[in-house]
Amino acid sequence: MKIVIAPDSFKGSLTAPEAAAAIEAGIRKSGCEAEIKRIPLADGGEGTMICLVEATGGEIRAVQVANPLGERIAASYGVLGDGETCVIEMATAAGLYLIGEQDRNPLLTTTCGVGELIIAALDAGCRRFIVALGGSATNDGGAGMLQALGIRLKNAGGEEIGYGGGALEELRSIDASGLDPRIAECEFIIASDVDNPFVGENGASHVFGPQKGASSDMVERLDRNLTRFADLIERTTGNRIHEMTGAGAAGGLAGGIAAFLGGELKSGFEIVSEHVLLEESIAGAHLVFTGEGQTDFQTAHGKAPCGVARIAKRFGVPVIVLSGSLGEGIEELHKEGVAAVFSIMNRPMTLAQAMEGSAALLEQAAKQLTRLFVSGSNHAK
Repeated sequence: MKIVIAPDSFKGSLTAPEAAAAIEAGIRKSGCEAEIKRIPLADGGEGTMICLVEATGGEIRAVQVANPLGERIAASYGVLGDGETCVIEMATAAGLYLIGEQDRNPLLTTTCGVGELIIAALDAGCRRFIVALGGSATNDGGAGMLQALGIRLKNAGGEEIGYGGGALEELRSIDASGLDPRIAECEFIIASDVDNPFVGENGASHVFGPQKGASSDMVERLDRNLTRFADLIERTTGNRIHEMTGAGAAGGLAGGIAAFLGGELKSGFEIVSEHVLLEESIAGAHLVFTGEGQTDFQTAHGKAPCGVARIAKRFGVPVIVLSGSLGEGIEELHKEGVAAVFSIMNRPMTLAQAMEGSAALLEQAAKQLTRLFVSGSNHAK
C-alpha cells in the first residue's frame, strides 16, 4: 500500500513539514505496512518558500530589508536548485506578523522591503522570480516595492512622495525611467489564491484593509488613493489593472508587479504542486492524507487540500482531510474528490490547548483513520 501525505501548514501551530511528520507518525503507529511519501504543501502564502526550496535542493539566504514601518530587519529569500529562480514570500518583509497590533496602519505601511529582496536576488544572479503573496500589512499597491526598484513616484512639485498607502494621495506622476534595467531580463510569477480586483467594493482596500488596521474612513481613502495610482499606471504604461482579477492581492502588490514587472498571476497551489511533483506521487497511491488549520467554504476556492483532492480524483484515489477546526461549507469539498473531512480535536478544549497539542492530536487522528481504512480495505477483499 502507498500513502501520500500532502498537508498545508496548520497556521500558528504546525508548519507543513511538521504536520506531515505527525501524520506519518500516526500511520506508522497504526501498524500499517505502507510506503509513505511526505509532500508538505503551500498555496502561495506562508510556507511556500521552504516547500519549493526543499523540493528542489535549493537554499535560503538572509538579507537586511525594511519592515512595513521602514525599520531594518533580517529577512530571507529562497534560491531554487536551478540557481537562478528566486522565491520571495512578501510577508517576510511586509507581513502583518512583523508589527504589533497597535502599529497596524495601512496608510503608513510599505512594501519597500519586498523591492529590497528583489534587488538582493538580482545581485545574486537570479532572473526568474516567484513572489508568494499573503499575510501582508500593506495597502500601497506595491508602490514601496517600485520605489525600491528605482521608479519615482512624484507629487505636484516633482518631488518623491513618501511611503505607504496614504502617501499615494499626493501622487501626480510616475517616472519609470530609473527602473533597475535588470528587470527587463526577468520573469515574474505571482503566486496567490486571491481573485480580488485592484480597486472597488471587492478590491484590496475594502476587503482586506480592515484586517490591517484600517477604519471605515481609512478604507475609503485607501481605495481612492489606489484608484489614483491605477489611473496613473494606465496613463504611464498602458496597463489597466483597476478590474484585473487578482490584482488586489497583498494590498494591491500583485497589481504593481503585473503592471511594471510583467508579472503573471498563477495559483499558488499549482506552482507548488508542479515543483514538488505532486501529481506523479498521487498517481500510484492508495490513500492521500491532507490537512490545514481550518477547513470551511473557503477551502474549495484554491486552498491546498482542495487542490490535492482535484488531482487525486483524476486517479480515483480517496482523500482524507484532517483539520484543526471545521466551518460551514465543507460539503463542497466532496464534489472535488474529498472522501471525508475530520477535525483532529478529540475532546472539549480551548484554542490554546488545541494549538499546543496539535501534533499529538494530528498523530492520533491519522492513526485511527488509517486503521479504519485498512480494515475497510481488507473487508472489501
